Amino acid sequence: MGSEFSTFGDMYSYGILLLEIFTGKSPTNDSFIDGLNLHEYAKMSLPDRVMEIADPTMLYRKEDSSSKSSQISHDKVVEILLSVFGIGIACSVDSPRERMDACTVMNKLGAIKANLLRLRAS
Repeated sequence: MGSEFSTFGDMYSYGILLLEIFTGKSPTNDSFIDGLNLHEYAKMSLPDRVMEIADPTMLYRKEDSSSKSSQISHDKVVEILLSVFGIGIACSVDSPRERMDACTVMNKLGAIKANLLRLRAS
């Protein structure tokens, strides 16, 4: 908002990218009308409708009959999705100064990854 360049714009773009990847919806999707946008769509869907807005193709997992890989519980999937959507929403708020900073994003994503790796190993 304005003529100055800053990392706040980068964080907005990153947040929208996360929301786009995890919802499977483009920010220009035809369903976003009357002031509704990708940020608001995700924000108003949390926490109760997180599985409804998550891209179903991302959640689909083809089972390999020769693999004994562990399944991640539904509750853990919801927890991870809530965390990722929370980051996307926090990065894409309207006010640049209120957006999550890159260091915090990296720490939160690292924690999500570590949690996911622990779950898959058990």
